[in-house]
Amino acid sequence: MNAAGVRSVARIVARSDGRGGTALPVLASDGPLALRRTRATGAGARVMLIGAMSGPLGGDHFTVHARVEEGATLSVGSAAATIALPGQAKGEARYDVRLDVTDDAELHWLPEQLISAQGSDLCVTTRAEVAATARLVLREEQVLGRAGERPGRLTSRLTVRVAGRLVLDQELACGPGAPGGWDGPTGLAGLRAVGQLVVVRPEFGAEPVQGGVLAEGAALMPLAGPAALVTAVAPDALRLRRLLDEALTQLG
Repeated sequence: MNAAGVRSVARIVARSDGRGGTALPVLASDGPLALRRTRATGAGARVMLIGAMSGPLGGDHFTVHARVEEGATLSVGSAAATIALPGQAKGEARYDVRLDVTDDAELHWLPEQLISAQGSDLCVTTRAEVAATARLVLREEQVLGRAGERPGRLTSRLTVRVAGRLVLDQELACGPGAPGGWDGPTGLAGLRAVGQLVVVRPEFGAEPVQGGVLAEGAALMPLAGPAALVTAVAPDALRLRRLLDEALTQLG
């Protein structure tokens, strides 16, 4: 790794194949990020994001672009958790995700957890542009520290636009150097796993979801558009995943 850290870009384009299925005309990656098409059920395509080496480390910059075009359905997952680690290069690491879902397209963005290891410094930004008749399921999960260790510094920003309208823009900062109170009673209250689930469906425009508490540690909130947000906190990654899976089931 050079002094400036590693740069890696992965690109996915999903497009209708004209026969009721989904083609992947663009599936390209370099450096630590690798993309593999895997077996899918139904007419959609399924892609796994694989980390070919440790990271992101300090100074690294990873970027993932995914575009789903009209009539296509794409599901993206990851083969394992992403672990942010300290590196030889100085400065924070960055991980940028850009999602574009056009009319009559559907994207399920379901990566494994992001683990903020002690001594790491990572900034994650996820931006989703969703057309008026598109569908999106987006899950993010952050785990603060590996077993028995303190977390690194983690800043995560999630932005979602539907038909050009901003429906969600939130930022979470945790770990050393984060604003005071992040781990207090009004923050994570000592818990070490936090996650978000965003569901965008056109029918939510006519019949918005009803907000409320779904379970201990999980709450549902309708957004200003055909979308809903579930926020959950838990003592560990396993409990967090269960909360978000149960929330998605309740949303249908």
